[in-house]
Amino acid sequence: MRQFKSCLQRGKIKRFKASPEKIKLEFEAAQQDLKEAKDRFNHQKYKYATIAAYYSFFHIARALLYLKGYREKSHYCLKVAIEAFYVREKILEFKFVDYFEEAMGLREAADYQSIFSKDGAKRMIKRAEEFLKKAKKTADA
Repeated sequence: MRQFKSCLQRGKIKRFKASPEKIKLEFEAAQQDLKEAKDRFNHQKYKYATIAAYYSFFHIARALLYLKGYREKSHYCLKVAIEAFYVREKILEFKFVDYFEEAMGLREAADYQSIFSKDGAKRMIKRAEEFLKKAKKTADA
């Protein structure tokens, strides 16, 4: 909870009233990024498959945060907020925060160091699919 409070104090998480349309657009962006990740993977473009899979995670998490009346100014604080609002409240399993954190690391390695793998891309796509399915159920509940 200390990390979440720090994100709030630093203005990296802020109150935000998102319209249902804005939330819907985030889920659509997540779906599109997931589709793009699969396409890149099928064309053996594992670096870009990894990056697109990460952005699917990002848009899923953003949609969930919007549902709680907040928005992010930091990818790290977005992860912290998902843990605070959804994992601590036992709405989502902690594994989704782990998946998001791993996706962040893999995306950064792919983007900034050109370190990526077929296995990493495949794992992130599978996990993004799982997270999207769970998040949509959560949003509809």
